[in-house]
Amino acid sequence: MAAMDLHELESAIEAILFASGEPVDIERICVALELDKETAEQILRKLEDHYSYERRGVRLVRMNDAYQLCSSPDYADVIRKAFEIRKSAKLSQPALEVITIIAYYEPTTRAFIDQVRGVDSSYTIGLLLERGLIEECGRLQVPGRPHLYQTTKEFLRVFHLKSRDELPEMPGLEAEGQLRIGGESGLFDIPDAAKDGSEPGETD
Repeated sequence: MAAMDLHELESAIEAILFASGEPVDIERICVALELDKETAEQILRKLEDHYSYERRGVRLVRMNDAYQLCSSPDYADVIRKAFEIRKSAKLSQPALEVITIIAYYEPTTRAFIDQVRGVDSSYTIGLLLERGLIEECGRLQVPGRPHLYQTTKEFLRVFHLKSRDELPEMPGLEAEGQLRIGGESGLFDIPDAAKDGSEPGETD
């Protein structure tokens, strides 16, 4: 492949990300354009700054070592109007509790989540799996081999995090190991999540 100048490389990366519609690992970009990782990251940072500074309708979002082109949150309302998209369902208090435990202790099991929360979390885990915020990532090598869960790239995107390293300080634990989440000391500041009561199928 003939050598590209900087502008051509920027355009090529834009094309790759636009065509994918999903997060693209930087290794794929490096292979496709015959770039080293440091150079690719420099170009991606320049594109990210350009979109933000120019207040464009798209943003370049980094999630660990993957990148994705997304619409700017500034235009969420007009996008919904244009396509008649309903707002995403808000995350309930139980869902916030479960995803917080997984984010800080991943990979972890349902038994551990239940122990921390003091209630059965199977229903809420199922909802988070359906929304793509968590995923199974193997089994714990103990009798019964329970499933292990971890957060996903969708979790990073929804919670506006570039990586798990940007997670805020671990929230406190109340007496008897009960997790304290929500209110002014809530873990995550996200537009589509808020306390919303208990999930059906959960008991105290």
